[in-house]
Amino acid sequence: QVQLVESGGGLVQAGGSLKLSCADSGRTFSNYALGWFRQAPGKEREFVAAISWSGNNTYHAESVKGRFTISRDNAKKTVYLQMNSLKPEDTAVYYCAAGAVRASVAHFPWAYDYWGQGTQVTVSS
Repeated sequence: QVQLVESGGGLVQAGGSLKLSCADSGRTFSNYALGWFRQAPGKEREFVAAISWSGNNTYHAESVKGRFTISRDNAKKTVYLQMNSLKPEDTAVYYCAAGAVRASVAHFPWAYDYWGQGTQVTVSS
């Protein structure tokens, strides 16, 4: 069983940074690929980044490349999203997700089996 809890969201000015964390209280964290998605009001859930079970492979959406970095610590059963140079358009609820996901479908929400409750990120201009 995987139970994901996000933290680290908040209000930040444009150009600032935040680091999101997502911790798993289950036993099989290291078996799963992990992803970060976001959803702004009135919009569909959008892929942000994903990381393989080993941490050796990472994928980032074009809109966040060079600004956001996904990483994981399997010993701590935690995945992170370091967000730098934040823009107002990054404002959304950010969700972490876990699943036995192939790289080719890592950007699709339906590929993931487990989801956290989300954490709000608001970037002011």
